[in-house]
Amino acid sequence: MARALRIERAGGWYHLTARGNQRQPIYEDRRDYQHFCELLAEAVTRFRWRLHAYVLMKSHFHLLVETLDPNLSASMQWLGVSYTLWFNRRHERTGHLFQGRFKSIIVDPAAWSVALTHYLHLNPVRVSALGLGKTDRAVAATSGMAAPDPALVGKRLERLREFSWSSYRAYVGATARPQWLTCDTILEQMGRGTLASRQQRYRQETEQMLRQGLPPSPWEQLQAQVALGSEKFLRKVCAAIAGNPREQPSIGQLVRRPAWHAVVTAVETVKGERWADFRDRYGDHGRDLALYLARQHCQLSLGELGTLAGGMDYVTVAMAVRRLAARLRQDKPLATQAQKATRQLDTGLFRCFWIST
Repeated sequence: MARALRIERAGGWYHLTARGNQRQPIYEDRRDYQHFCELLAEAVTRFRWRLHAYVLMKSHFHLLVETLDPNLSASMQWLGVSYTLWFNRRHERTGHLFQGRFKSIIVDPAAWSVALTHYLHLNPVRVSALGLGKTDRAVAATSGMAAPDPALVGKRLERLREFSWSSYRAYVGATARPQWLTCDTILEQMGRGTLASRQQRYRQETEQMLRQGLPPSPWEQLQAQVALGSEKFLRKVCAAIAGNPREQPSIGQLVRRPAWHAVVTAVETVKGERWADFRDRYGDHGRDLALYLARQHCQLSLGELGTLAGGMDYVTVAMAVRRLAARLRQDKPLATQAQKATRQLDTGLFRCFWIST
C-alpha cells in the first residue's frame, strides 16, 4: 500500500494537519482545546520544535512547525497518541480519534512562511456563513469575488479577532504570547520598527484580505502533494529524498525521471555520433551504455527498454545491462563516457523538471 512521503530534515518547516475520524469533532469543549495547547507546549520542549503558528478548529487542526531535529514522525505520533488517550478517557470513548495519519507539507520559509500564517489564521472565517465557504471560493476563482457588504466584513473581522484557538491574537498583540509560540520570525518580515508597529502591519495585511476576498490557496502551488517552495528549494528537497518509489509514489512525482530520448541524447553527445549510426554496430557498446544508464535513471522495465531500443526482448536487455556493468570495471574509456553521460543527465537539463500543477 502506498504511504505518504515523509521528508524529515533538521531545520525543516512543515505545515501539519490532522482531521477527526469521519470528520467528527476532536474538541468538545474549552478544556479539550486547552489540553491540546498544553501538549503543544510539551512538544516544543520535548522535540525541540519551533511552533510558528497554529489554529485549532472543531474537527481538525493546522500547525506551522520548524523541527530543529529530524523527528517529525516521532513527534507527531506522540502528539496524536497522547491527545487521543486523554480525550478518550475524558469522554469515556474508545477507538481512533484521528482519520488516518497526519498530513505534512515541507515548506520553503523564505517564500511561504508569511502566506501560510495568513492561511492558518483565516481558517475560522473561511466558512459559508461569512461568504467564504468552498462554493464561494470556487466561484471567486472563476469569475471573481464581488466586494463584500460592509456588514459582512464586520462579521468576518469580529470572528477573526475573537477566535481564541489560534495564534492570531498573539501575533497582533491582542493577547500575551505563550512561551511555546514563536512569532518573531514571521513578524520580522513585516519591516523595520517596533514590535507594536510590526504587529500592526501584520494585522492590516491579514485583515485587508477579508475586505477584498481571500487570496488564492497556497495549495494551488503544491508540488507532488508534499512540498511548497521555489525551484531552488525543491532541488534541495530532491537531493535529500530517500525511499522506495513503489511504496511512495510521490517520490516519482516530485522528481521526474529523464525520458529514454534524453538518455540517448546524452550517449550521442559523449560518443559524438548519432544513435542510428552506432545502435546496431557490431562491437560498439553505445547501445548497451544507453540501456545501462536508462535502467539506472529512468525507472523503466526491461521490457519497456527493449521496445524503446528497437525491439529487443527483456532477456536480451538484462544480459546487455549486466555485460555493460562488468565491462565498466575494466574499460576506463568506456567508464569515462558513462560518467560524462551521467553528469549530463544530472545537470538539470533532463532531471528535476518540477511539476507545477
